[in-house]
Amino acid sequence: MKKRFERCCLSPKPSGARPSTRLREEIPEEFKWKLDDIYSDWEGWEKDLVRVEELMSRYEGLKGSLAEGPERILEASRLSDELGMLAYRVYRYPGLKESEDARNTAIRAKLGRVRNLFARFQQATAWYTPELLQVPFETMAQWLDETPELEPYRFGITESYRLHEHVLDEDGERLLAFAAPLGRTPSEIYSMLANADVAFPTVKLSDGREIVASHAGYSNGLHSLRKQEDREALFRAHFSVFDSTENTWAAIYDGVLQRDWFLAQARSYSSTLEAELDENAIPVSVVSTLIETAAGGSKALRRYHALRKRVLGLERYRYFDAYLPLVEIEWPFPYVEVRDLVVDSVAIFGEDYQSTVRRAFDEGWIDVYENEGKRSGAFSAGVYGVHPYMLLNYADTLNDAFTVAHEMGHSMHSVLSHASQPFATAEYVIFVAEVASMLNENLLLDLLLEREEDPLKRIVLLQHGIDDIAAGFFRQTLFADFELKAHREVEEGRPVTSTRLQEIYLESLQTFFGESLDDREWYRNTWARIPHFYHSPYYVYQYATSKAAATMIHRRLRSGNPVEAEEQRSRYLELLRAGGSDHPVSLLQRAGVDFSTAAPFESLVAEMEELVDRLEAELKTQEP
Repeated sequence: MKKRFERCCLSPKPSGARPSTRLREEIPEEFKWKLDDIYSDWEGWEKDLVRVEELMSRYEGLKGSLAEGPERILEASRLSDELGMLAYRVYRYPGLKESEDARNTAIRAKLGRVRNLFARFQQATAWYTPELLQVPFETMAQWLDETPELEPYRFGITESYRLHEHVLDEDGERLLAFAAPLGRTPSEIYSMLANADVAFPTVKLSDGREIVASHAGYSNGLHSLRKQEDREALFRAHFSVFDSTENTWAAIYDGVLQRDWFLAQARSYSSTLEAELDENAIPVSVVSTLIETAAGGSKALRRYHALRKRVLGLERYRYFDAYLPLVEIEWPFPYVEVRDLVVDSVAIFGEDYQSTVRRAFDEGWIDVYENEGKRSGAFSAGVYGVHPYMLLNYADTLNDAFTVAHEMGHSMHSVLSHASQPFATAEYVIFVAEVASMLNENLLLDLLLEREEDPLKRIVLLQHGIDDIAAGFFRQTLFADFELKAHREVEEGRPVTSTRLQEIYLESLQTFFGESLDDREWYRNTWARIPHFYHSPYYVYQYATSKAAATMIHRRLRSGNPVEAEEQRSRYLELLRAGGSDHPVSLLQRAGVDFSTAAPFESLVAEMEELVDRLEAELKTQEP
């Protein structure tokens, strides 16, 4: 049954400035999420955790029964749904609690109990897919056609048959399940070396101040230090950690490459890319077309950096110069104002959509401000049958405002998907997940540019939009190009060394940036800093494809043609409602984004060119 979202009386807007305290108990309740919507206390959580174990035992007890008929398939599927919906709650509750304060060891212990339970379940249920595939597909197709109750599970079941040749027998699947913890070792070593055990040097700036060249110090410095000599000193200090141990980083990454190639071969794939993409039926050509089109359209990126070099008055332009704001301006964005901006920016999707966005702000879906021990960054976490939760660390900046819009896009995707889809097909995959979030950012940028008359602030906004494309499309495609080439080294039997990885990365850098960057040799080990390479290979390309899809939809929405805009609006909302009911490429194609062509990527290149043109025009108004 579809869940309906009705309009309701909205609570008053939060009022007041950002809290000066970092003590969670002193932050007003209106700025904290309400986890009581999941469980009112730990007693209810404990009962459901016991219930999960009971359901797991029942599920394991179905082993050997699937061939008896469609009623057994239905029983297993419904039990899987019940277990999955319960698992959402028992995992999210301590997970969100831990995000409030990672120092709370009691909550971390509860979360550890859930994770251990799920790990045992993964091993105990390795029988299901191999046993399912023992039923001939012709028989299964007949069962699906003759049993209407199985319709919600059709896509998942047929997907298992599509991937049949890559599924091992029960012993093989159990063996891979046992080996899974070993596969996490390179990622864990990277995390310990790059975060826990690292000792970043301290840099003395030209004004006498000293800052630690940590991950946060490095990132903040590139965005705020106006003198190039200070940015260079910070860059050299930060990457001295990677330059001095380049062989270690290469060895860790080699472990990632070898692991991925082992799993691809174990499942009879011809390449690691094919193995990664086939799970969601994404053609390999999507990645190759992405790289080819982004590289071919990088003229706008190079033009932007040449413009930056001129405006900043630099004789030589380095990668660490790419993040500095072109103009200095104080422009705070209080959270209480962003609420209305985000609601107004999505007006094109109708009052019902806006009403749900207001509910997210008003009904305790969002944890707004930083507190001691709180997880950094931002996320949106869906809870099927409840509502999404959004974590922020809001600090009244322009970037924070866009982060709210971004996470609200994820949340609305979850709301519409969960309201429209049965549990079996409600979960959407990463390939489409970032489309809604990035489209929301585009819409907020439109609104701000439309309302803003101050030319300096318009320059800030245009730079934000351009930097977003530079980072989310060109930079992520550069990373995808690098990791694809690095994986091919292993697939073709060549040794992976620090020297070879440096060569590959500099080749990719040259492809995208050309002569717009000076002293490219300085960046030979900057690849080693990217966590995604170690934690989630073949992931970053999806930021680029999502950015392209979001931009193509956005350009149609603002095309000026009412018929085209209304058609695109309708198709986009259907995309959000579709959840995971089909392959992501097919879902996007129905939404008007065809990744069998280069058109989505070309649309984004055109957007980049237009924004650079607009930025040049705004900058000219500020010249003497």
